[in-house]
Amino acid sequence: MTEQLEKLNRLPLRDDLRGLTPYGAPQLDVPILLNVNENTHGLPQEVQDAITASVQRAVSGLNRYPDREFTELRTRLAGYLGHGLGIENIWAGNGSNEVLQQILQAFGGPGRTAMSFPPTYSMYPLLASGTGTRYVTGDRAADFTLSAESAAEQVRAAAPNIVFLCTPNNPTGTALGLDVVEAVYEAGTASDAIVIVDEAYAEFSHAGTPSALELLPGRERLIVSRTMSKAFALAGARLGYLAAAPEVTDALRLVRLPYHLSAVTQATANAALAHADALLANVEDIKVQRDRIVAELTELGLQPAASDANFVFFGGVEDPKRIWQGLLEAGVLIRDVGIPGHLRVTAGTEAETTAFLTRLRELLGA
Repeated sequence: MTEQLEKLNRLPLRDDLRGLTPYGAPQLDVPILLNVNENTHGLPQEVQDAITASVQRAVSGLNRYPDREFTELRTRLAGYLGHGLGIENIWAGNGSNEVLQQILQAFGGPGRTAMSFPPTYSMYPLLASGTGTRYVTGDRAADFTLSAESAAEQVRAAAPNIVFLCTPNNPTGTALGLDVVEAVYEAGTASDAIVIVDEAYAEFSHAGTPSALELLPGRERLIVSRTMSKAFALAGARLGYLAAAPEVTDALRLVRLPYHLSAVTQATANAALAHADALLANVEDIKVQRDRIVAELTELGLQPAASDANFVFFGGVEDPKRIWQGLLEAGVLIRDVGIPGHLRVTAGTEAETTAFLTRLRELLGA
């Protein structure tokens, strides 16, 4: 046991937090970072200029608290999402993780259960533990897919209070059909389950891939969460949001901290939304590289999953640690997600993608 761990264990920490490790990925100083699904294209100059101007205007009022209801931001987000949504349907926080945490604070807690279907986003159990919510897991098929029938059966058996459905799923990149969401929602009726559809990577989906936003009308227990970290290249700004019935956003007001979205955050997000077209043009470039990775990995004899995200999850790797290390030595950092025989890589710029594929071919050849 390390000295620091011994010091931690001497504190009166909650029993359910003892032995846990915080969420995180390696933060290494290498030229090509393809490990945490960031938007590798960055902000176009026109968007940088717009954000700078917007923040500068906000600075003059930093002696005052920000708009507690972030009215302009919610209006812009509703307009961006469409689907007949209004300001009353929108909520936002400091990254989608805070939004998910607020949902658990409102609808989870001691004596309640949250459920998801691993492999999926590794923050779900950490968010559950942080809010005193029991966490249970369902099963996926051997190819990591999840059918409507299987998901519904497992939800009926577990009777959770909250269900997480990640689509496109992290780390596999695969999208769920709306039939899965509908089946889980109906199966959760008996336990009055809140169903969260985490669409953090939705903008990267192939044309024609439906969004659970279509299912919101008439389903007061359904929540669709999104983020501006990925498609909008604002990972450093920390802005996540959701769409749901107005009564859900009212529930989150009961647990949010006062003035939780700073004036600077609101100004940044508003400026980015005003230039959504320029940012989404970069999304199309990323999708090209994503599809290129899938095609070339297949040619190399590997097994990439069909991806609707800005990353590719691939199997058929005999020695993932060797491949990961060999790429790192060439200045390319990808993600070992801890699944035997698999790795995950973010779709980078054309040059970054070429560097990854070139080095990977060398390692496989060796």
